[in-house]
Amino acid sequence: MRLYLIGAGVSARTHVAAAAKLGEPVELRVADPNAETLAGFLEAFPEATGYASAEEMLAAEQAREDDVAIVATPPRFHFAPAVAAARSGRHVLCEKPLAMTVDEAEEMLRVATEHGVLFGSCSTRFRGLPHNEAVKAVMATGVLGDLVHLDFVTRSPRSRAGIEYQPSSRWFLDSRMSGGGVVMDWGPYDMSTLFDLLQPTRVEMVDAWMAKTRTGADPEGVVHDTESTAGAALRVTRQDGSVLRVNYQRANATHGEEFARAELEGTLAALRWTPFDSHQPVQLRTDAEGEPREETVEPPERDDLSIFDRPLVHFVAALRGRPSLAAIGPIAVDEFRCVRGVYDTARTGRPTVVEVRR
Repeated sequence: MRLYLIGAGVSARTHVAAAAKLGEPVELRVADPNAETLAGFLEAFPEATGYASAEEMLAAEQAREDDVAIVATPPRFHFAPAVAAARSGRHVLCEKPLAMTVDEAEEMLRVATEHGVLFGSCSTRFRGLPHNEAVKAVMATGVLGDLVHLDFVTRSPRSRAGIEYQPSSRWFLDSRMSGGGVVMDWGPYDMSTLFDLLQPTRVEMVDAWMAKTRTGADPEGVVHDTESTAGAALRVTRQDGSVLRVNYQRANATHGEEFARAELEGTLAALRWTPFDSHQPVQLRTDAEGEPREETVEPPERDDLSIFDRPLVHFVAALRGRPSLAAIGPIAVDEFRCVRGVYDTARTGRPTVVEVRR
């Protein structure tokens, strides 16, 4: 297999580490217009072949049927190389968020479909973790009864990309480069996880809000127009026709309480877990002869994959025809449409509806 990395920064390096978990030989190609960044990558991975541009790299050799191009640039620059890679006959795995707009994402999918290649998203970093698999297993038993409501909340006091995290990458704070703040940065993971758990056929963003928290650590002299706290009321229709209400919140800078919890309420029982921490327990709360009873759900055995390994490993599994947790094709785009839908509803005050394609 040949891996074509478009962008030689931090994300590209994580995908190289993931390639070592594929169980097959991988040849590395990498392109970055920043000569210093490219040189640093090639020093770390001398086995890779470097190029000054994606166009040069994709044109250097004829595509093979299992070539994979990974778009690992800032979001503003996802669209053109993803389209170029698909047109070159290579499968495309794109970093999250997929694009800047829904129109861009749909066009990326259209071109990939036209050229017969897979198109996937790196939003799947948290799929397959033991606690999420434990939640899915309990849901499948029917022990919860009819599903009623889900709280899905992750609030951090200070973890803003471009400030506390990767402070040298100020582009995270500029919506013209990033497309948005915490919802564009973490929303793809949130929506992908919700899609994996709930298997929706329709998602309606009924109401939404977002704001930029002000702190003493805010940088001066740079564009900083992205939100750091947001939420939405979602109405999710599932494959059996049932409707589940979801309270969704995400913050990477809040003056309120630090808080991370998912709680799925059913008519017979409830599940509680920490959305993105697989080392925390999954708790099942049921009724025992009229009294509440709580027990810890035993998760499946942990594998050796990190969250950074999962997107490529899931994608290659799909490419090889094996069972996979990858977000491929229309599903990848529909997850992104929900992310953008939070922005649209927050801006307009009107509901946004996504009919999920299967």
